[in-house]
Amino acid sequence: MSGRKLSVIVYVLIGFAAIGLMSQLFSNTTGFLFSLLKSIFIGLLIFGLIYFLFLKNRVSSSDAKKYKQAVKQSKQKYKQKKPSSKAKTIQQQPIKPQAKKKNTRQTSHLRVIDGNKTKRKKRASN
Repeated sequence: MSGRKLSVIVYVLIGFAAIGLMSQLFSNTTGFLFSLLKSIFIGLLIFGLIYFLFLKNRVSSSDAKKYKQAVKQSKQKYKQKKPSSKAKTIQQQPIKPQAKKKNTRQTSHLRVIDGNKTKRKKRASN
């Protein structure tokens, strides 16, 4: 019952606020807009202070650190070098035979697990 009374009070307050905003908007438009802009500016100022003082230097979670590490590795792996003017002159010179690179491959972190399929077939037929 008290929750019902509280919701009625909230609706009445919202109604009065809407009536006050509309009357202020139509009677004193410039004053209303300036007060609205001041409120927004003060809100942004308070948010900026809280953000730069408390939230910016917060330690990120281990998941965020792992994600940043993965992004860094991905960028290094797929980084494409832009040819500079020096590189263009080098390319025009005759190419000397170079030793072949060894193609090293990293081992996979996945593993195959052998199951006992024959036992399942025997069980299903019983």
